[in-house]
Amino acid sequence: MSSPDGGPTELLGHALLPVANEDDALATARALEPYDPERVTALHVVEKGEGVPDKTPVEQSEELAAESYAAVRTVFPDAEEHTAYGRHVAEEIFDAVDAVGATAIVYRARGGNRLMRFLSGGISVKLVTHAPVPVVALPREESDD
Repeated sequence: MSSPDGGPTELLGHALLPVANEDDALATARALEPYDPERVTALHVVEKGEGVPDKTPVEQSEELAAESYAAVRTVFPDAEEHTAYGRHVAEEIFDAVDAVGATAIVYRARGGNRLMRFLSGGISVKLVTHAPVPVVALPREESDD
């Protein structure tokens, strides 16, 4: 595989791992572990309202991010962290790719009922159709459903 500038690149040379919470972070990191990425950066997006009320207080979201990063580090002790703030999660993920120099976005589809899948589906579709780097969807364990 080669990068857009024509040079060689390793798909999992630098994996950007978007995580939602501690449980998701641990499950995603464990799913990624067998693929042995060279470098991992965990990403948590704090959804800011941009003129509308935030879903959760920023302090609570930052605490959730810290717990998520700690969970990733139980699998990847050298994992870096990146916290993004914004209303549009997919756009924040794309911006983080550039900010950290990731070679791929690696995620594990969220479970949940049909409504939750419908609501989060927009982000997944944006990830796989508009990402500036390859997107790797990790397999889910049967017990995750």
